[in-house]
Amino acid sequence: MTDKDLRRAVLDELDFDPSLDAADIGVAVSDGVVTLTGHVGSYAEKVEAENAVRRVKGVRAVAQEIRVRYPAAKQIEDDQIAARALAIIDWSVHLPKEAIQVGVSKGWITLTGTVPWQYQAMGAEAAVRKLSGVVGVSNLIRVRPEVHPTAVKDKILEAFRRSAMFEADGIKVSVAGDTVTLEGAVTAWAEREAAERAAWSVPGVRAVEDRIVALS
Repeated sequence: MTDKDLRRAVLDELDFDPSLDAADIGVAVSDGVVTLTGHVGSYAEKVEAENAVRRVKGVRAVAQEIRVRYPAAKQIEDDQIAARALAIIDWSVHLPKEAIQVGVSKGWITLTGTVPWQYQAMGAEAAVRKLSGVVGVSNLIRVRPEVHPTAVKDKILEAFRRSAMFEADGIKVSVAGDTVTLEGAVTAWAEREAAERAAWSVPGVRAVEDRIVALS
């Protein structure tokens, strides 16, 4: 496909998408790299324009230079955007409310905080980018899975079963944040190493304190 054909296909896809007004979007193509220019009426449209381009076969990369331009009558103050962003996060049952912080500067939202799952970080961004007055979103939310003692214990049991070892009942597992502490006694050093490897294999674990005593 030539760049000219690709540009035509991109323009057709933008016009076809009912969720955005592509009248003021410019498209340039060079060696399969699509550059979008112009302006749209909301940040959600800006995101959707890029998504539409990526759906077109032959597109190798997208340079996003579209600006969000709100009519003067629709200018919204940063504190109003922040309040609405917090409200929509609070209303979303799948988002941990206290874990996500919102900052707004000149219409640009910055999301920070820590959540257990990736879909929560993406969901927070998807929720706030639809708000009127938003010109951009920086998603700085970190994903850190919660560590459950039962998950660590199960992993240790699995490791022991694979090694024909069944002394896991002699191990005590405790979790504080992302740190796992192993205590107790086992019959062989190999069992101690197997327990520690199992603890490290659990998502979210960042430190393991191995206090297990090997009796032989």
